[in-house]
Amino acid sequence: MSVRLVRLLSVALIGACLSTVALAKTHPTTSKTTSNADSLIWRGDDATANAVMSEVAKAWTKAGHGRVELQPFNTASGIDAVSNGTADVAGSARPSDGSAQNARLTFTPVAWSGLVIITQASNPISNLTLKQVHDIYYGKIHNWSEVGGRDAPIDVYAVASPGDGLEYSLRSLLFGRGNQPVAAPRLYVNTRKLEEGVALNPNGLGVAMLAGTSGNPKLKAIPINGRAATPANIANGSYPLFIPLYLVTNPTSPKAAQAQAFVDFLQSEPAKAALRQHDVLPYQDGMQLANMDAARRSTILAEVGAHVDRIARPGNAGERSQASLAAVNTIAAAALRTTTAQPAAAQASGLEHVGGSVANISVSSLAHAQGGATTVNAAQTSGKAFRGVSADASQTTSQAGGKTYTVSKGDTLSSIARQHSVDVAQLRAWNKLKGDQIKLGQVLRVSNQ
Repeated sequence: MSVRLVRLLSVALIGACLSTVALAKTHPTTSKTTSNADSLIWRGDDATANAVMSEVAKAWTKAGHGRVELQPFNTASGIDAVSNGTADVAGSARPSDGSAQNARLTFTPVAWSGLVIITQASNPISNLTLKQVHDIYYGKIHNWSEVGGRDAPIDVYAVASPGDGLEYSLRSLLFGRGNQPVAAPRLYVNTRKLEEGVALNPNGLGVAMLAGTSGNPKLKAIPINGRAATPANIANGSYPLFIPLYLVTNPTSPKAAQAQAFVDFLQSEPAKAALRQHDVLPYQDGMQLANMDAARRSTILAEVGAHVDRIARPGNAGERSQASLAAVNTIAAAALRTTTAQPAAAQASGLEHVGGSVANISVSSLAHAQGGATTVNAAQTSGKAFRGVSADASQTTSQAGGKTYTVSKGDTLSSIARQHSVDVAQLRAWNKLKGDQIKLGQVLRVSNQ
């Protein structure tokens, strides 16, 4: 995690503009008797903060432990903040990634939730298979008609930070590694902004958390393999995209003991009640999910056509479970290596179109941000090599050369792509197309050579 979007924005955004929700404001009587020494700073993704941690923090304060300041942004910002001492606890929807920074921290699983593949509520799609989700993110499926929907492009959205917990966990399940590049040209600063983007686009698709989208009438959580993302289906493991949620602490922090006490508080009945209130399963209530996790991951990889090469466990000595260290070791099998794609280096060097807000501060230019692995360029959007990865697919449109084709009557972008043995996404990138609309007589580049 040497290069991160959040680090590059730390002065302009996180340090000065990050929204702070002080729980003492909702409990003024507590704030009178609580000193700064008794307070904790929690930082993590926006969806978890609003949907889960706000209630847990209130319960912590009500129990007389002090106040918790919630600083919602994204997963990477939380982990970085705990590592450098500007926050005491981080919320993460992924385990340690095995990096040197993560190895210094303690990742404790405290709950279970479901990853949900979301689209706008008006989208008629009623189901996706795991294979279809895999192929959409891998750049093999580009149109809703290919998965039983209407004839319209699938606009895949993703979070710009490669360390985002939800993105990392989904890619780990579908590809066997959390840093897998995916065909997602639309990037957002966090999951909350992604949800807002999908809600405005009937063709949009992205990953979110059940706790963050439940009850939102503008979004639809698409059933996977015929199973809806419900608390009951997550609890019994029939919904395949369940994940553990973690609290991350730093053993060397001056407030390490207090932070650990907050982590332990998640085992209390008031905290469990707060979790259940937001469709989140307390970790101890889902120990059967830990026991089935390794088999579940192997089954998913087999279903999507991935060949398991080897199993890596990117944990660290500080990673522990409140109920069972063995269960944590099972969960930590989140980096199964596969041969669906070879590792690809990626830099997000052109995120000029990433949008979002932090404390109502608009983020409109991230020209120097790096660390993507979030979109593929026109060189190759599918197949085994996956060698061309960048954060801005439009970069390749400036390349000279390549064959051209003049659009004839009856042509569609899909038919032209099939005719020339290329992908629709490649045609869009080479020709700077925002969608699948083409005009009679329009000249299109149909090759990159």
